[in-house]
Amino acid sequence: MSDAYRRAWQRSIEDREGFWSEAAEAVDWFAPPAQAWNDETGWFGGGVLNTCYNMVDRHIAAGRGDSLALIHDSPVTDSVRHYTYAELGEEVGRVAAMLAALGIAKGDRVVIYMPMIPETVFAMLACARLGAVHSVVFGGFAPLELAKRIDDATPRVLLAASCGIEGSRTIGYKPMVDEALRLSTHQIERVVLFQRDRQQGEIVAPRDIDWADLRAATATDPIPAPVPVKSEDPLYILYTSGTTGTPKGVVRENGGHAVALTWSMANIYDIAPGDVFWAASDVGWVVGHSYIVYAPLLVGATTVLFEGKPVGTPDAGTFWRTIVRHGVKTFFTAPTAIRAVRKEDPDGELMRSIGIGDCRAIFLAGERADPETIAWAEEQSGLPVIDHWWQTELGWPALATCFALGDTRRRRGSAGFPVPGYDFAVLDEMGHPVPNGDSGAVVMREPLAPGAFRTLWNNHKGYQKNFLAFPGWYETGDAGYIDADGFVHIMGRTDDIINVAGHRLSTGQMEQIVAATPGVAECAVIGADDAIKGMIPVAFVVPRAGLADEAALHAAVIAAVRRELGAVAALKTAYVVQQLPKTRSGKILRNLLRKIVNGEEFTTPATIDDPAVPALLVAAVHPTVAVD
Repeated sequence: MSDAYRRAWQRSIEDREGFWSEAAEAVDWFAPPAQAWNDETGWFGGGVLNTCYNMVDRHIAAGRGDSLALIHDSPVTDSVRHYTYAELGEEVGRVAAMLAALGIAKGDRVVIYMPMIPETVFAMLACARLGAVHSVVFGGFAPLELAKRIDDATPRVLLAASCGIEGSRTIGYKPMVDEALRLSTHQIERVVLFQRDRQQGEIVAPRDIDWADLRAATATDPIPAPVPVKSEDPLYILYTSGTTGTPKGVVRENGGHAVALTWSMANIYDIAPGDVFWAASDVGWVVGHSYIVYAPLLVGATTVLFEGKPVGTPDAGTFWRTIVRHGVKTFFTAPTAIRAVRKEDPDGELMRSIGIGDCRAIFLAGERADPETIAWAEEQSGLPVIDHWWQTELGWPALATCFALGDTRRRRGSAGFPVPGYDFAVLDEMGHPVPNGDSGAVVMREPLAPGAFRTLWNNHKGYQKNFLAFPGWYETGDAGYIDADGFVHIMGRTDDIINVAGHRLSTGQMEQIVAATPGVAECAVIGADDAIKGMIPVAFVVPRAGLADEAALHAAVIAAVRRELGAVAALKTAYVVQQLPKTRSGKILRNLLRKIVNGEEFTTPATIDDPAVPALLVAAVHPTVAVD
């Protein structure tokens, strides 16, 4: 164990006030906080700051205006754009002036429905500059889902792009905006439309305004000064799926967010001013908010905004080319992206021919990283591959190997150790701690660390439900265990623990075994209803590219699980398919797989990456069932 990590974590638990007060000194405050934690105001009560000022103005004031802030690399448009901190400040300022001209002020909400282009980042920071609350909705979300978020956030203005580019597909955003506004109850005052060359959108007067026209009309307006906001004032609302179909609006507060992200860059990712950091995610997700936009710019680093895919733009070597081209020091992506690369380039030929440049570590998050994926990435790259875990609700890592604190301990299949500020336990159904190695509900002690949510927008009762099952603890909704060496293993959602004839089994553990089977590119194991045993496991397996005998894969998977877990696992069915249903962020839609196997009616989720996949899976599982 690294002494630096051990001291940091212990102090964060035993001297929370001193630890986080010291961390807050890395942020510029208009008025410093009176204390670190207060039960009423939360983190850094009494503090006044502006997040945009901390991301742009202070770096320029420190003489770093010519330092590189943002790189936009877009293989889908074959373009690369660079912005220094001074240029970023000008662009953000001009968008802030545009919004101010529309009457946007502190506390107003602005919905942003835009793809991975620099203007999206400008818009987010412009809202932060004005003290307005932005809500980024993933570009290309279905109109009904966008309408739900509009009705909940009640924004005055919606900023949209005319289209997004998903690999070889061009997706028109403006028709979906128009449909969402037809469906929503809340009426937005203005839509500002950024027209992309690939596809133009219709301007519906007088509601809609062309982005370029508004910028020209406000070109001589002064750039608004950063608006002071309280630490506990909201910076943004980010919606995540709710169990009832109503999205949950996670509220992120300015003060705790700025302190936590600043601390994480220096102490987890080893990123300092001038370093290049790349999170290959999307700004519509929490990873994109935290580690494409906010965290790198808070510390004066260079961030890469990538508009492409891990494969197909143009091939499975695009990650490595981007890393080498821009001198990326730390790379962050999702396990599913690595699996996609591995499927297309199983022997790592592209990685070896291109190289990995100055990269020192690869971090994975978004879903569980199976040991086989980590092993492949480490063997091919020669780099430490660090799985770490967090949630939209938390906003930054809660489990990790704190690489920058000198901690190099890793165990494949584990997300590491508690990050300073977080105190974990694994409890049984009665709320009692379970022995090391036993599975249970993964929980974290109250209060959660700075940066974590303290409410849901318009739904504080919904927020409080997260603390009811185990008083004094936050229920993560994940099942897992802590091993004898203190490594925390997140094995999946608590509802992924299935009861097979009285035996509690983890589908995550089965997935780990299936993923290690030769010939498997990726997989998912779900619990299906069974009249005799209650539930049985069912596997979906995607073969590696070029696998000659796919039929033999079924038998190999069944045999591997039986060998590792015994006959009690009862895995007898493994569907060999060409694709799994995933969200655009790469998460496998296991609940959809469960409904398909059970023959239940389902609605294709708005978040799905490829809407054609469910019908193909139904045909594989129920070949006699017709799908419209």
